[in-house]
Amino acid sequence: MFVFVGLGSNQGDRTANLRAGIMGFWRITGVNDIWQSPIYESAPMYVTDQPTFLNMVVGGAIAVDMEELLLRFKEMEADVGRDLSPQAMRNGPRPLDMDILLAYEGHWPPGTADVPIIHATQELTIPHPRMAERAFVLYPLRDLVPDLVHPTLHRTIAELAADVRGQDARRWVDEDLG
Repeated sequence: MFVFVGLGSNQGDRTANLRAGIMGFWRITGVNDIWQSPIYESAPMYVTDQPTFLNMVVGGAIAVDMEELLLRFKEMEADVGRDLSPQAMRNGPRPLDMDILLAYEGHWPPGTADVPIIHATQELTIPHPRMAERAFVLYPLRDLVPDLVHPTLHRTIAELAADVRGQDARRWVDEDLG
């Protein structure tokens, strides 16, 4: 199975937090072939009184199911200091956020022979239900797979990214996260 994952951070050392997310994802995949987008800096959405975010998308083949992947991501987020308690502010500041965006049965690159995974439980929905409204997700994903067709919206990632052009998300230049 191949997944695309959104990473975001707006607390602490944002680049170190993204690096922790990449390394955690790498440990799950067990392979060196992880696809990484450029980093974008973006204004927060929903709760706007908080610092700007650094965001990126990674992709790779995994051998765990979606629920296990979500559990591992929550553990990684907690390891870098994210408050996952019921009292934590939804969409508030966080050192690391890891969201499963898209998933496919098959291997990179997703193509016509690969079957998109449509998954909906109380804990997890794939494709991510709000990705089409978020430049901070669509811009880095467009850098990786502009012609990939969203499995339920039936539009390319490039087309979806054009729809959110007015949002404050711009490519960020700093150190390579490796």
